[in-house]
Amino acid sequence: MSTTTAVAPLTTQDAEALVTAARRAAEAADVTVSVTVLDAGGHLLAFLRDDRAVLISGETSTRKAYTALQLNAPTADLVDLVKPDGPFHTLPTALDKPLLFIAGGVPVHRDGRLIGSVGVGGGAPEQDHGFATAAVESLA
Repeated sequence: MSTTTAVAPLTTQDAEALVTAARRAAEAADVTVSVTVLDAGGHLLAFLRDDRAVLISGETSTRKAYTALQLNAPTADLVDLVKPDGPFHTLPTALDKPLLFIAGGVPVHRDGRLIGSVGVGGGAPEQDHGFATAAVESLA
């Protein structure tokens, strides 16, 4: 008989900490961003767009978070898979889902279990990935 240990879900307090950490990392790099945090079910837990961030960053941060959650992988690791010669090149258009294969989305795990994701938009893709990664690492 196997037992399953419950893993605490991502809380609003966790989500606020993720947003704060991502914004601090972005501010240190003098980049204005939007940050989205989703729970394990893909529901919005937190969202913040800097007043000076480009408007589309709100949409990109949310889609990056959604993609990282659905595929349980950082979006930075998925970019090459959807290029024209990649094994999943049709994935972005095959599904009617808001997937975005640009670096900046990172899944959040607790005790080895997927509990949510964070997405950052507004900087260069590598910057957004760094800000999202810094946020996730701050939660650990």
